[in-house]
Formats: sequence, structure tokens, C-alpha cells
Amino acid sequence: MKKRSMIAMAAAAIMACSCNTGSLGGSNTGSAVGGVLNGGTVTNVLNSILGGSGYPTIRQIAGNWHYSQPGCAFTSSDLLTKAGGEVVAAQIKQKLASTYSSIGIKPANTAAAFDEQGKFTLQVAGKSFGGTYTYDEKTGKMHLQGVLIGFNCYVKRNADGIALLFEASKLLSMLQVVTAMSGNSTLQGIGDLSKNYDGLRIGFDLRK
Repeated sequence: MKKRSMIAMAAAAIMACSCNTGSLGGSNTGSAVGGVLNGGTVTNVLNSILGGSGYPTIRQIAGNWHYSQPGCAFTSSDLLTKAGGEVVAAQIKQKLASTYSSIGIKPANTAAAFDEQGKFTLQVAGKSFGGTYTYDEKTGKMHLQGVLIGFNCYVKRNADGIALLFEASKLLSMLQVVTAMSGNSTLQGIGDLSKNYDGLRIGFDLRK
């Protein structure tokens, strides 16, 4: 029933978006919806909603993961609609890919490892950050706690793995800490995403 309800929400989001002739970031909303429909399915829309395909369990999270591409999702179908649809989510990933590349984030040096006892290691651009984590399987919310600093994020289930997703401002803070690039103007663009897109969560798509 929950899955059917989510599909109905996503379908309603597409219909609502088709009535909006405004634009965001220079992209026509109607065109964005056309892209969603041409892209194929309500499944694509659900993949851009946090929790749209359910949350993974701790057992499913446990293991060694490697970065594959930027991760992106919205906290609800309504917010995805307002942003301009699943096509806009794909465009955000493209922008993040450029930003990540400029600060050295790539599959060879960015990874994560979790065990079922609550310990984790996160490597970003070759810099490691480790400690303990807590995770709520009902909400997908995870807290990563290091020796001196901690971060909240969400874990999203993907077809080929998981995603660690943060509020844009929180991801900016984490990258500044891990990469020691607090004054980097490229990173500031990540913070701007939180101003342009309400309910956006961004981070890393991971595969085993």
C-alpha cells in the first residue's frame, strides 16, 4: 500500500508540474515534465524522492562502498515538482559532478565502509574521516560522529547500491573539513543549491 501511495503521489506531482509554465534555473518546467515522461516512468521520479523506494536496513548498509557519481534527491514529490521534475535532479547531478571533479573527488579515492556494530570510515578525495554512526531504518536518517565533529545525513536506496545524502549546507561543511578548502569558491556553489532548491539533499551514490 505504501508503494502504491508513493506512485500516486509521483503521478500527481507530474500532473501538477505540467500546469506550471514558470522556469527555474533557466529550464522551462513544462520541458522538464516532458523529459520525465519521455524518460519513461514514474520509477524515475520515485528515484529522485528520498525514501521513494524505501530505506535500506543496517544489514544492507554494512560493507565496503565506492563512489560512482553524485547523489541527489528531494524530500517529497511536491518539492521535486516545484524544482522542475526529475530532469532538474539530473541537471543538479551534472553540476555536482563538475564541482566534485574540481576538488579531486573520484571513484579511486572516495569510498565508505560501515559495519553492523555502528562503526564507519568515510574517504573523500583521499582524506579519511571515521568514527561511529547511528541509523534509523524507518526514516533513513544517519548520524556520523567523528572524534571532533559530527554530521547528519540520509541513506537512500538505489537500484545498484545506496546514496549518502546531506543538506547542501551540511555537505559543504563536511567537504570543507575533509578537504581543508574552506575558502574555495567552487565549494560555495554547493551551499547555493540549498537556496535555490528547497528540500534538496545531495551527496554520493555508492556501489559495492
